[in-house]
Amino acid sequence: MVKLLKYMKPYKLWAMLAPLLMILEVLSELVIPKIMALIVDYGMANHDTAFIAVMGVLVVLCAFIGAFGGVGGAYYASKSAMYFGADIREKMFRHIQGFSFVNLDKFHTSSLITRLTNDITQLQQIVTMCLRGLVRSPMIMIGGLAMALSINAQLTVILFAGLFIMVCVISALISVSFPLFRRVQLSIDKINTVMRENLAGIRVVKAFVREDKEKEKFREANDELMNITIKAFRAITMMMPVMTIVLNTAMLLIVWRGGHFVASGVMSKGDLMQYLTYITQILMSLMMASMIIMMISRVRACTDRINEVLDTDYDIVDDPDAQTDVIKSGRIVFSNVSFSYPMSTGDPVLENINLTIEPGETVGILGETGAGKSTLVNLIPRLYDVSDGSVTIDGVDVRKISLDYLRKSIGIVLQKALLFSGTIAENLRWGNENATDAQVKAACETAGAYEFVTAFKDGFDTVLGQGGVNLSGGQKQRLSIARTLLKDPRILIFDDSTSAVDTGTEKKIREGLATRLNGTTKIIIAQKISSIMGADKIAVIHGGTIAAVGTHEELLKTCELYSDIYNTQIQKEDED
Repeated sequence: MVKLLKYMKPYKLWAMLAPLLMILEVLSELVIPKIMALIVDYGMANHDTAFIAVMGVLVVLCAFIGAFGGVGGAYYASKSAMYFGADIREKMFRHIQGFSFVNLDKFHTSSLITRLTNDITQLQQIVTMCLRGLVRSPMIMIGGLAMALSINAQLTVILFAGLFIMVCVISALISVSFPLFRRVQLSIDKINTVMRENLAGIRVVKAFVREDKEKEKFREANDELMNITIKAFRAITMMMPVMTIVLNTAMLLIVWRGGHFVASGVMSKGDLMQYLTYITQILMSLMMASMIIMMISRVRACTDRINEVLDTDYDIVDDPDAQTDVIKSGRIVFSNVSFSYPMSTGDPVLENINLTIEPGETVGILGETGAGKSTLVNLIPRLYDVSDGSVTIDGVDVRKISLDYLRKSIGIVLQKALLFSGTIAENLRWGNENATDAQVKAACETAGAYEFVTAFKDGFDTVLGQGGVNLSGGQKQRLSIARTLLKDPRILIFDDSTSAVDTGTEKKIREGLATRLNGTTKIIIAQKISSIMGADKIAVIHGGTIAAVGTHEELLKTCELYSDIYNTQIQKEDED
């Protein structure tokens, strides 16, 4: 948690005011029992009404001062903690935005969501408690002990025995609870994963009549979270009855022993009364401190998880001498490229890839599922970095090009079209926020999206649900293509991005791209040969290597793998 305290620096004034104001509350609480003892021993014993009235006013004044300090301390503690947590949350979110695909592979999405929400909320709560309780409780204990010792040192032996027992109990419970709270956070991750998958794929769940299975999966995750939370909080709940027993036993012994002192004249009634008040304050403050320490044991798990994200170094960063304005024609060269995932122990995903893509060419990439097609094109915008070899654009290694400039120069249309909540126009302008209405219309016409967009009642102002749930798969793909076209990139990559589009529409899109993007280098990953038959050349990938490169006609003659795929697909189309 200490590493995160640097985020409190902008709010250090509030963070200092909180404990300072709490001091007023503590002092008033320590003074009031002394005044009450004076009222009993002098005012009531001597029937001095004037003295009682003066002391009563003083008690009320101390109570108001204490209330002012308590409310002010709570306000500034909460304010500084909320801003502190908000800054960490923003820092985490910004840090995650810089993750490469390798970094993102390390964390599950649901885990990142939990860390950004629940973990930071827990941290905010403990900061609020610490700014108040870690000043109040020690001061009450120290001040109360000093006052108790000044009244009667012999009775304090009983107090120290009670404190020793309570400290031992607290230490034992903390050692048990800490690993359990870490498991609680992991269980929250798991239940978030189940909920996220189910809600995002609710249509698939219903289509396959999997509601009962999903309910069972959720029940198991929910029960796991419930059971581990019960175990974790059982330690905390055990603390309260144990401390109550210790507190009451100590109070009983002190009253018994103190009664003897009063009877023998060693103590006055007022002294015994204020002594009991101080003992109650001391033991209650110890209970409060123990609760805070127990919460800290839980928050330690949260802060470890937060720091794990913040301490994750970016796998892909800009070179100190990164260049910009170097992509002119869009010539791409893969030279002896190999790639393995960092945590993988198996064979490389890509091995010894050599491929040259000339400026303005349309190149098709064909291969079976898992052959490495998507991985290959992900190396161009440095979503991953090569393990060996190099990828160059216009003669410059992509690792020497500014990441921001590189990715702005490359347009990627993914197979899984992802749209965001907002209007269609807002989604399209992700590609170019300054695009004119005419440019938006032209991009939609090229992508085959204009007709269905204008068929909606609100046209381009139609509001989309999260992920574009109110559109079909083909409509989402066409909008994704239009969004990418608005970037006007030098290099355009289609990762099987027309898989949900009918053949006729796909043909129109290819024709539109050929006309509109005549000078743009285009790479098309496809499962269907019909999608890339007209490409300038086609690279066939098999088992992570390039099996053959050539035009459609050349490959039919020279590449048995390509010919087999072609014949299989054509035969299937004829049967259909």
